[in-house]
Amino acid sequence: MRKRKLGLLALMLLLVLSAALAACGSDADDGKKEGTKNEDGKTEDTKNVKDTLVFGRGGDSTSLDPSRVTEGESFKVTVNIYETLLNFGESDTEINPGLATEWEPSEDGLTYTFKLREGVKFHDGTDFNADAVVKNFERWANGDAEKFPYYNTTFGGFKGDEGHVIESVTADGENTVLIKLTRPQAPFLKNIAMSMFAIASPTAFELGDDQFERKPVGTGPFQFVEWKPNETITIEKFDDYWDEGLPKLKKIIFQSIPDNSARLNALMAGNIELADGINPSDGESIEDNENLQLFVRPSLNVGYLGLTVTRPPFDKKEVRQAINYAIDKQSIVDSFFEGRADVAKNPMPTSISGYNDDIEGYEYNPEKAKELLKSVGLEDGFEMDLWAMPVPRPYMPDGKKVAEVIQKNLADIGITAKIVSHEWATYLDLASKGDADAFMLGWTGDNGDADNFLYALLDEDNIGSNNYTYYKNAKLHDILIAAQTEIDEEKRNELYKEAQVIIHDDAPWVPLAHSTPLLGGSKDLTGFVPGPIASDLLSKVEFK
Repeated sequence: MRKRKLGLLALMLLLVLSAALAACGSDADDGKKEGTKNEDGKTEDTKNVKDTLVFGRGGDSTSLDPSRVTEGESFKVTVNIYETLLNFGESDTEINPGLATEWEPSEDGLTYTFKLREGVKFHDGTDFNADAVVKNFERWANGDAEKFPYYNTTFGGFKGDEGHVIESVTADGENTVLIKLTRPQAPFLKNIAMSMFAIASPTAFELGDDQFERKPVGTGPFQFVEWKPNETITIEKFDDYWDEGLPKLKKIIFQSIPDNSARLNALMAGNIELADGINPSDGESIEDNENLQLFVRPSLNVGYLGLTVTRPPFDKKEVRQAINYAIDKQSIVDSFFEGRADVAKNPMPTSISGYNDDIEGYEYNPEKAKELLKSVGLEDGFEMDLWAMPVPRPYMPDGKKVAEVIQKNLADIGITAKIVSHEWATYLDLASKGDADAFMLGWTGDNGDADNFLYALLDEDNIGSNNYTYYKNAKLHDILIAAQTEIDEEKRNELYKEAQVIIHDDAPWVPLAHSTPLLGGSKDLTGFVPGPIASDLLSKVEFK
């Protein structure tokens, strides 16, 4: 009898313990405990509120070290892991405090003093301070164009180079940094607010660049967890983040879904809660879906066909002009952008100060194109490779289909174009080395300044980094350097207008479109503000 009673008692205790464990497991799985207090202090039922966001995007990152990349897929992730000295506004490119709370330029524009935010930690426990900032700048300045292409593009080279803009970066105590320039640089504050100049943990990057780009460490609201190449990148809430109450989410999973239709289907099925690269033709279907919402990003981009000027016959200006006349840009915009883009005629969008609207774009004129080819002995045409983008981008929703239209346009003037492509990272690497005859690419502005388009993409200083066409013009270079140095905004704008005239005539690009990018999200998603710079901070995003 005694043994039977003991057995019954043990069984009852086991059942009670199992029920308790099940209840605890339910709380954990639901993300938040029932009865959480809201901002007004009232208790509300949040048992079923989600705390993980799955963000569907068109391609994988190429690196998680923002200083080493030039493409937006990487910045989408890194902007949530790292922080910069200064920030842009949520919906504009105005300068706001970041890791620096105050900043002051000297009267001559050559020295900037930054007061740093105190009490900030990197994800690995390293202190954020003036020494950490100095070590980041020293790392970049002692690199090269292959390793840190954006530093080269933005600051005119590296330590010891004649055009290097930054003379020194020094610590003045624990929380003050002095940056001295060799010459004034009008967009300097906007430049250091860009994602690629995020401040990383010296403890982490001193272990080696190759290891660091796979295991990033910043001060941002989220910290790195895992990277499954071509599948997912996972980041999670950094509990010691300095901005109290942020981030709202516990985890974000960036999922690579290259096909636009597959990404939209995943959104509609509820497998992901946020998707970028929405086809313009699918915008209406999202608006009509009661479970979804459409987000419209302000346009700050250009999609273009680049012509590598060092590869014959593209070394002839007449050939490049002929291709500009041959391509029916209006047809491309009408067919693939559904009215959510404007035909481009200049290398930068109309919203940028200094845009030259007096320039007349190359009209669609195949006969004019044939005349130009004949003038350089190419009346029978030639063969070329046409590189089509393998991933959708905000400025190019479907690279392959656009390439097919361009292929047909070129055939009409006797040019046989073979469409080729590569995996995204390889595509960018080979194009940057001048291996393409003609390549489709584009650019989303990083800071809202003309310098970030014209100098970054088309100046001789940036050949091999962001100037994939290898185009150079000595007069253009002088104008762009003068515009960088000029503080008077009106004079700067006139210089940029003059620069666009030169670029238009030399025709290293076929500017195609300035798009209005679309994103789709689940209806219960809140706090997401798509800014003009296509790398969105997700710290305030949550589910209703």
